[in-house]
Amino acid sequence: MSELGGVFDDEKMERTMGQLLRLGVLLAGTVVVAGGVMYLADHHAERVNYTKFTGHPITLRHPAELAGSTSIAVLDVGILLLVAVPIARVGFALAAFFAERDWLYTAVSALILAVLVWGMLRGG
Repeated sequence: MSELGGVFDDEKMERTMGQLLRLGVLLAGTVVVAGGVMYLADHHAERVNYTKFTGHPITLRHPAELAGSTSIAVLDVGILLLVAVPIARVGFALAAFFAERDWLYTAVSALILAVLVWGMLRGG
């Protein structure tokens, strides 16, 4: 692959993607831990009934719902961040391959990103 004047080469692209993944997972993990601590602080005195499972419905449908900053909303944001990390990686790969003018990998990355976004918007 071409270096495009030293801006992108394979090694620099891999290092940048690795850093993107590390920082994204670290951020998502931090948000999930903060939400978990908030949840435990809010519900520490509740008795848990392990004989009956109660699922948690998805409550975060719009960013405005974060206004209350409940522990469940913070946990939901952490999970959304964790899902967004690999999608951001594919988006970065698309931009990097486009900058390198590697059309085959640009097309493959665009197809993967389109499938990911379509799957998220479709809800399944």
